[in-house]
Amino acid sequence: MTLRSLVVICCLIVSIAGLAAAKSYYFTLAEPAVVGTNELKAGDYEVKVEGTQVVVTDQVHGKSFKLAATLEHSDRRFDGTAVESTSKDGKDRILAITLGGSNTRVVLGQ
Repeated sequence: MTLRSLVVICCLIVSIAGLAAAKSYYFTLAEPAVVGTNELKAGDYEVKVEGTQVVVTDQVHGKSFKLAATLEHSDRRFDGTAVESTSKDGKDRILAITLGGSNTRVVLGQ
Protein backbone atom coordinates (compact mmCIF):
# COMPACT_ATOMS: atom_id res chain seq x y z
CA MET A 1 0.00 0.00 0.00
CA THR A 2 1.44 3.34 -1.01
CA LEU A 3 1.43 6.43 1.15
CA ARG A 4 -1.04 8.09 -1.21
CA SER A 5 -3.50 5.19 -0.86
CA LEU A 6 -3.20 5.33 2.91
CA VAL A 7 -3.92 9.07 2.95
CA VAL A 8 -7.00 8.62 0.70
CA ILE A 9 -8.35 5.82 2.91
CA CYS A 10 -7.84 7.90 6.06
CA CYS A 11 -9.67 10.86 4.49
CA LEU A 12 -12.60 8.63 3.55
CA ILE A 13 -12.83 7.20 7.05
CA VAL A 14 -12.81 10.66 8.63
CA SER A 15 -15.50 11.87 6.17
CA ILE A 16 -17.76 8.90 6.86
CA ALA A 17 -17.33 9.28 10.62
CA GLY A 18 -18.32 12.94 10.37
CA LEU A 19 -21.51 12.06 8.49
CA ALA A 20 -22.41 9.29 10.90
CA ALA A 21 -22.06 11.58 13.91
CA ALA A 22 -25.09 13.77 13.22
CA LYS A 23 -25.65 16.14 16.12
CA SER A 24 -28.64 15.53 18.34
CA TYR A 25 -30.81 18.25 19.85
CA TYR A 26 -33.28 17.79 22.68
CA PHE A 27 -36.57 19.42 23.61
CA THR A 28 -39.33 18.88 26.15
CA LEU A 29 -43.04 19.21 25.52
CA ALA A 30 -45.09 20.29 28.54
CA GLU A 31 -48.33 19.52 26.68
CA PRO A 32 -49.21 17.04 23.92
CA ALA A 33 -48.64 18.32 20.38
CA VAL A 34 -49.05 17.25 16.77
CA VAL A 35 -46.27 17.31 14.19
CA GLY A 36 -47.15 16.17 10.68
CA THR A 37 -49.50 13.23 11.24
CA ASN A 38 -47.82 12.20 14.51
CA GLU A 39 -49.19 12.95 17.94
CA LEU A 40 -46.55 13.55 20.59
CA LYS A 41 -47.27 13.12 24.26
CA ALA A 42 -45.84 15.49 26.84
CA GLY A 43 -42.24 14.46 27.49
CA ASP A 44 -38.66 14.54 26.28
CA TYR A 45 -37.65 14.20 22.62
CA GLU A 46 -34.50 14.06 20.52
CA VAL A 47 -34.28 15.51 17.02
CA LYS A 48 -31.57 14.82 14.41
CA VAL A 49 -31.28 16.43 11.00
CA GLU A 50 -30.64 14.00 8.15
CA GLY A 51 -30.47 15.95 4.90
CA THR A 52 -33.98 17.20 4.10
CA GLN A 53 -35.57 15.14 6.87
CA VAL A 54 -35.54 15.15 10.63
CA VAL A 55 -35.79 12.14 12.90
CA VAL A 56 -37.78 12.72 16.09
CA THR A 57 -37.33 10.15 18.87
CA ASP A 58 -39.35 9.78 22.07
CA GLN A 59 -36.69 9.55 24.80
CA VAL A 60 -38.85 7.39 27.10
CA HIS A 61 -40.30 4.87 24.65
CA GLY A 62 -37.58 4.97 21.97
CA LYS A 63 -40.12 5.32 19.16
CA SER A 64 -38.99 7.48 16.26
CA PHE A 65 -40.30 8.81 12.97
CA LYS A 66 -39.03 10.88 10.06
CA LEU A 67 -40.49 14.14 8.78
CA ALA A 68 -39.80 16.24 5.71
CA ALA A 69 -38.15 19.50 6.67
CA THR A 70 -36.73 22.70 5.27
CA LEU A 71 -33.62 24.16 6.86
CA GLU A 72 -33.39 27.91 7.28
CA HIS A 73 -30.19 29.61 8.39
CA SER A 74 -30.06 32.73 10.54
CA ASP A 75 -27.34 35.34 10.94
CA ARG A 76 -27.24 34.60 14.67
CA ARG A 77 -26.86 31.46 16.76
CA PHE A 78 -29.83 30.29 18.78
CA ASP A 79 -29.21 30.10 22.54
CA GLY A 80 -31.31 27.00 23.09
CA THR A 81 -33.41 24.47 21.24
CA ALA A 82 -36.99 25.73 21.08
CA VAL A 83 -40.22 24.51 19.54
CA GLU A 84 -42.42 26.92 17.61
CA SER A 85 -46.07 25.92 17.60
CA THR A 86 -49.57 27.17 17.00
CA SER A 87 -52.95 26.04 18.24
CA LYS A 88 -55.33 24.68 15.61
CA ASP A 89 -58.53 22.70 16.14
CA GLY A 90 -57.83 22.58 19.87
CA LYS A 91 -54.38 20.99 19.43
CA ASP A 92 -50.88 22.41 19.54
CA ARG A 93 -49.16 21.91 16.17
CA ILE A 94 -45.39 22.10 15.91
CA LEU A 95 -44.31 24.30 13.00
CA ALA A 96 -40.56 24.62 13.49
CA ILE A 97 -37.67 23.88 15.82
CA THR A 98 -34.70 26.20 16.38
CA LEU A 99 -31.56 24.20 17.11
CA GLY A 100 -29.65 25.52 20.12
CA GLY A 101 -26.00 26.39 19.58
CA SER A 102 -26.50 26.58 15.82
CA ASN A 103 -27.91 29.09 13.36
CA THR A 104 -30.40 26.53 11.96
CA ARG A 105 -34.17 26.61 12.13
CA VAL A 106 -35.96 23.45 10.99
CA VAL A 107 -39.34 24.16 9.37
CA LEU A 108 -41.37 20.97 9.47
CA GLY A 109 -43.53 19.71 6.64
CA GLN A 110 -47.18 19.74 7.55
